[in-house]
Amino acid sequence: MSARNERERCPWAGATGTEYARYHDEEWGVPMTDDRALFEKLTLEGFQAGLSWITILRKRENFRKAFHDFDAARIARFTERDIVRLMNDEGIIRNRAKIEATISNAKAYLALSERMPFSRFIWGLIDGRPIVNSLKNFKDAPTETEDSKQMSKALKAAGFRFVGSTTLYAFMQSTGMVNDHVISCFRHAPCTKLQKTLKIRGL
Repeated sequence: MSARNERERCPWAGATGTEYARYHDEEWGVPMTDDRALFEKLTLEGFQAGLSWITILRKRENFRKAFHDFDAARIARFTERDIVRLMNDEGIIRNRAKIEATISNAKAYLALSERMPFSRFIWGLIDGRPIVNSLKNFKDAPTETEDSKQMSKALKAAGFRFVGSTTLYAFMQSTGMVNDHVISCFRHAPCTKLQKTLKIRGL
């Protein structure tokens, strides 16, 4: 295999050195098991609804600062004063409904965490087994699946908002619950290896 082919990416990632390419090469499709990181990604996917992911990616550090590195315990204590502060923060997406949902989701996350780690809950919805697809064309990737529908239903039952099935499928792709790198992409095989050796404690 030539060096050129080894570095072939999914078409959406763009050229080497771009923000999208770095995200694609280093994060997208890598199994994520840290509770805080999963909560952050779920929150950002919710903010992304109706927008492009690059918009969120470029504002991610601003989001982390605004939401105290996605510390759910701190976010759950946010008051109207914090909502006003966030609505005036040009560094993030100033959508009141999504901001309020983030606060209520932090409370739902904390309540859920009293029963089990968030990672075990979310991965348990697919029995701790990542789904490895073999896409030849990224256009063949679905926007939702039965798994994402069931995950959406489970999260809504737990009190989460802005967790529709399409948002959840994007979440599954980005956190390595699904491998939707096209098979010609140089990241398909490494992500597959990580997914096949993944062990979720308690599952």
